[in-house]
Amino acid sequence: MIQRFKGQAKLISRTLDRVAPYLFRMAISEAAMADTKDLAPCSYRDDPAVPSFPDDRPLFIFDGVCVLCSGGARWLMRHGSQRRFRLTTAQSPIGKALYAHYGIDWNETYLLVNGGLPYTKSSGSLHMCVLLGGCVRS
Repeated sequence: MIQRFKGQAKLISRTLDRVAPYLFRMAISEAAMADTKDLAPCSYRDDPAVPSFPDDRPLFIFDGVCVLCSGGARWLMRHGSQRRFRLTTAQSPIGKALYAHYGIDWNETYLLVNGGLPYTKSSGSLHMCVLLGGCVRS
């Protein structure tokens, strides 16, 4: 009886090892999408106050004056291989316009725009993890 249980436990463990990364990414992407359900993708394109910019890759907007925020942007440049992200500061014309468009105070949080949708705070961090392929070691 005990041997049979040990065999089933090993099978379950191997199955979880294969499925867990997929489930993790799915849960993170669902949590990150919770803030953006009511927004139309790429709504900034119709806003004349927002200058046009290439939106083929995610855009990470951070406070260029804040040392912590700039350090986070440098970390993203190191770990976001293959130029997955575009970066700009909140003080830039694009940054100011996007913060104003989404009604977000740039002193409160960074802004990640991906697929035409904004992500901030923890949902932005979770969405960034998904874009980076999961958790990243420093």
